Amino acid sequence: MLVPMEITRRRLLTVLAATGVLATVPTAWASAAEVAAGVERLVANTVGVFAGTEESNSRTETAAKLAATERTARTNLASMDAASGDGELFAGVPLGTSDPNLNTTYQRLYEIALATRTPGISPDLYGSSAVQDRVLDKLGWLHEHYYGDQSQGYYGNWFYWEIGISQHISKTLILLADRAPADLIRTYIASMDAYLRNGEDGDVDLDSRFHTGANLADITTNRILQGALLGSADGEARIRKALTDQLTVFATVDPYALEHGVTDGYYADGSFLQHASVAYTGSYGKGLLSRVVQTLKILDGTGFANGGELLPTIHRWVRDGFAPLIFEGWMMESVKGRSVSRTGTGYADVATIVEAVVDLASLSTGAPATALAGYVKHVRATSRAALDPTTFVSPLSIVHYTAILADASVPAADLNPPARSVAFNAMDRTVHRRPGYAFSLSRSSSRISTYEYMSGENLMPWFQGAGAHHLYLSGQDQTQAFGIDYFTTVSPYGLAGVTAPVELRRTVPESYDGKLFYDNPSHPLNFTASSESQNTYVYFPTATQAYSGGAVLGAYGAAGWVQSDDVPWRDQQAGVLPDDFVAYRNARSTKSWFLLDDEIVVVSAGVGDAPGAGRAVTTTVDARIAAAGDRVEVTEDGDWTHWANTTQNVSVGYLRLSGPAPKVRLDTVTRSRRVVRTTNPDTAVTKQVFSVTVEQRAGTQLASFAYVLTPNAAKTAARSPVRLLANTPRLQAVHHRTLGLTAANTFTSGAHRTAGLTIDGPASVLVRRDSKDVTVAVSDPTTTRDTVTVVLPGRPLRKVSGDAAVRVDRVPGGTRLTVDTHHAYGRSFTVTLR
Repeated sequence: MLVPMEITRRRLLTVLAATGVLATVPTAWASAAEVAAGVERLVANTVGVFAGTEESNSRTETAAKLAATERTARTNLASMDAASGDGELFAGVPLGTSDPNLNTTYQRLYEIALATRTPGISPDLYGSSAVQDRVLDKLGWLHEHYYGDQSQGYYGNWFYWEIGISQHISKTLILLADRAPADLIRTYIASMDAYLRNGEDGDVDLDSRFHTGANLADITTNRILQGALLGSADGEARIRKALTDQLTVFATVDPYALEHGVTDGYYADGSFLQHASVAYTGSYGKGLLSRVVQTLKILDGTGFANGGELLPTIHRWVRDGFAPLIFEGWMMESVKGRSVSRTGTGYADVATIVEAVVDLASLSTGAPATALAGYVKHVRATSRAALDPTTFVSPLSIVHYTAILADASVPAADLNPPARSVAFNAMDRTVHRRPGYAFSLSRSSSRISTYEYMSGENLMPWFQGAGAHHLYLSGQDQTQAFGIDYFTTVSPYGLAGVTAPVELRRTVPESYDGKLFYDNPSHPLNFTASSESQNTYVYFPTATQAYSGGAVLGAYGAAGWVQSDDVPWRDQQAGVLPDDFVAYRNARSTKSWFLLDDEIVVVSAGVGDAPGAGRAVTTTVDARIAAAGDRVEVTEDGDWTHWANTTQNVSVGYLRLSGPAPKVRLDTVTRSRRVVRTTNPDTAVTKQVFSVTVEQRAGTQLASFAYVLTPNAAKTAARSPVRLLANTPRLQAVHHRTLGLTAANTFTSGAHRTAGLTIDGPASVLVRRDSKDVTVAVSDPTTTRDTVTVVLPGRPLRKVSGDAAVRVDRVPGGTRLTVDTHHAYGRSFTVTLR
């Protein structure tokens, strides 16, 4: 059976070989006895991961986890006893038309089964054959009445049928493998195959847009467990095929040579995308990290995989993809997609990542293991919320976590340097970090979505990718500054950094008679809940312009962006979309962010409404929230505005460099968390909302303005070392006197001159001069140019070091840099000249 599989995977094996992970797949079949032993080890590993072992569960640090597991199981059993009639297995969870309820029902059966396999739990549960048989009986009942008829199933969200329900079934059967009847196992596996409708012949299809990234990791891990349940040659083939499919998630995405047309996954600059164009490290990326590390633990010592070959790749994900996005134990909002509207916090997100890093450290050796352990300690030491290991999935992880904290030989150490600027240009995000703050910027383009809405989540997302920023201040509990309450109480038109027209937009349910999507299957674009058209026009539309990106020079950065209409508006005007489809036109602006030490300089030009739209426009320089009872002080003094939350001991200063005077407000806002997500509790939240805005009346000319944001500023403004050099829709530039740094973004074709520099065409450029050297960074924010040229005036300079893609030539009056940006996807190229 191996040879046909190898032939069909030929293209896959080519990319895996190129990424250095091909050695993960054993090239020779093992004997039947070795396979049987491997399957037995796989099952034991899986039970250990979820239930722990006698040794792990006898330790005091796992006691709370065991108590929670037992408490959940008893609650579920009581709910089962209280169920009434044939329409539900658990009280209050009716079955037959609700896919979330069916998923919940299977999850609760798993939680009961888990308690019966968890050492240390009360003996009436642990090892109870009566309870296990009851779970197995209910599995049979569910299959007979609500799952086995595939013509009646597959309603609602595809995710539940292909991933969610299968996860619970597969884990439950693994836990009860010694008692589960063989015919029940085979019946369920056949049904799970049948529900894999976005696959091919009941298996994964790597060309399917549904079988990518985190979703693919989930599906293939399910199938690995199913293979262990099957045993024999069929089971072995399923395990190896699933593992080979899962290996594709380890391949770094090359946007110029996509495999299977898939853009989901990790990029060379640390970006992570899911749903084709959504920046998603903090949700799906988190899930992918957890799943692959968990799978390596399950496969450890089985002979089915050489997991050590994959560890360097996962180490890079943590160092370059996750660590920059975690600030004092908080996962940044800019990479969470629609999950920003959920009530869970950024601290809980990071707890999930910490568990994966703990497990990764336990699988690693030497310096990588030490670095990962040090990072775990760093997150715990800097987090403003206690990290609760009871939330970990595995008791084994709790034991490893406790051991790391107790190891005095490992110092707490961030994987980031104290000062770092990171251009995640592949997902239109920028992160700028300093010891006292972190700044996260969200943009969009023809490559990256303007927002993500789906399934009643993130109901008012329209401007979340429109230059929105989050300025995190050190020492603050971030639940008081951002998270669900920020999106609940701050106007969706007034998010920090956003330029928005003054108008009232309707949510998707408001637009379409309460439906959570646009339902029009008879239209040529076939608008159904999971159609590609729904993705393109409703769930996560992209913008229509290409300019979005910037350069990094050491710890300093620049980012530029051009605001445009999105694809739904463009195609509605072109007559592509139905008349009743709701689309909105955006405002216009050209913006730059120059990221320094104590200053974040925001430069805006061409700001106003779209031609002919006739609307007023508001630009929000910043928006911050505070608890209703916090002491908030706002001071205005000429061009200087100062905000301070003295209860939290944080502050920000705003210096106007140019443009009209802003409007400064401090309001008290009360809203329900349900306004941003249909299934959120109807919980009223009251916050003090501070904002600095520039307001333009309808019909006025396009405006330009520039501000310096100073985190942790003193109440009285100091003289700024920042000078604004240019601010037009063609060119934006600043100079920082103390740093000797000039930063410029150019947006149009032709030659652009500022501070003696000549830049040809659209580009992002940073130049820093000291007494001896000149260092330069250049990037192409459009991702479409083959070369970018920059001319530095003055004495001729020679190249001392730098990227091979930078060619240095002497020209009359100065030095020309020619940078090969072909297929660089926004990457920065640097050179040092002398």
